[in-house]
Amino acid sequence: MNMDKPFIGQDAAWQEWLAAIASERMHHAWLLSGGKGLGKRAFARAAAAELVRQPGAPVLDVESHPDIHILDHLPANDDEAKKKAEGKPYQTKRNITVDQVRGMIRRLATKPTLGDRRAIIIDPADDMEKGAVNALLKALEEPPAGTYFLLVTHQPGRLLPTIRSRCRVLRFAALDREELEAVIRRDAPQADAAARSAAIAAAQGSPGVALDIVEHDLGAVHELMMRILQRGDPDFLLRGALADEMGGRPARDRQLAALELARAVLVHQLRDAPRRRQLGIIEAYGALTKLATQAPTYNFDAGLLIMEIGGLLASAAMPREAAR
Repeated sequence: MNMDKPFIGQDAAWQEWLAAIASERMHHAWLLSGGKGLGKRAFARAAAAELVRQPGAPVLDVESHPDIHILDHLPANDDEAKKKAEGKPYQTKRNITVDQVRGMIRRLATKPTLGDRRAIIIDPADDMEKGAVNALLKALEEPPAGTYFLLVTHQPGRLLPTIRSRCRVLRFAALDREELEAVIRRDAPQADAAARSAAIAAAQGSPGVALDIVEHDLGAVHELMMRILQRGDPDFLLRGALADEMGGRPARDRQLAALELARAVLVHQLRDAPRRRQLGIIEAYGALTKLATQAPTYNFDAGLLIMEIGGLLASAAMPREAAR
């Protein structure tokens, strides 16, 4: 495990990035692609910092550096903007807007402030308005000298082929057990050995999922989700137990963590599922993804949301023919 970089895992992608920086003909646009929770966001910020950092200079503050521009979801309102500034979870607007992309393009008309390189991070790149996509495509077709784009996505298929074709792809792999253990020890030092072991077993190589399980105490929730997938839930008992385990009114961030956990267990289930079950799992995953997209900006009844998650897992437990 290479610990010379400012994050854990993704050694191959990091070495490829460093080699590109050192080369004389670095590609201008990069697509950071891989499953959710694999550390693409942290990688993008570390990569941008390495790109613009002057030789011998100390570690820089990515969020405030004048030559690093980050386009992400805007907070839904002033209260949510305050949460974002404080580093807390916040509700967002639906998409990265065309005004955000156009504002970024206007800044590209000037030279970088402190050096000869500038980094643009778009995260998530697959969640832009149509006008924003068109504006970005023009910028990728005619990139200013010294400007490098980092597009972060776990759904590359949602990007236009014309955008994907202009990017060099950095692929992100699942972390091994040792790396997951290191992430949990670093970011959730309060977790005991049993909690770490359960999170690693459930995360399937995703540090984001592992941390959600530990930080939101989702070990028992994961066990119930797996039981629903393995047995179905014709009498609704397991779904009731799932709702009880989540609590009557779970916090929004715990609800979102449970949604991501449910998607993770479906992905894991799909790998080994017989063909007659695969379609049901895919359909349930799609429905959970739609819920995950809506949940940050809509007020769901907490109990109903958890029952909906349980119901979708139960539907994935049945062969597709039986579900008809």
